[in-house]
Amino acid sequence: METLKSEEQFNKMIKDENVLALFSADWCPDCRVIEPILPEIEKAYPTYKFVLIDRDQFIEICQAYDVFGIPSFMAFKNGQEAGRFVSKDRKTQEEIIEFIEGLPA
Repeated sequence: METLKSEEQFNKMIKDENVLALFSADWCPDCRVIEPILPEIEKAYPTYKFVLIDRDQFIEICQAYDVFGIPSFMAFKNGQEAGRFVSKDRKTQEEIIEFIEGLPA
């Protein structure tokens, strides 16, 4: 999973690719719980570019997309939001997969 380096990179990425963004933070215990399952999920959905967005480093992006709870996921297709799984609750592997499977084709 690629780690976001700049807001410009984010804007280009969501415009040019199908992106699944994970909003996270180093201090978030629920984010650490899902880390081990993410490579498997990423491998299962090669049509998406997975990107890790540090909530503390990119608070402006979080504010722009109303992402205030972490871990949270947002999907982008053709520069537009395609779906969101945004809350402060811990996510299970099954819930993450269900979210991705429910995204528009």
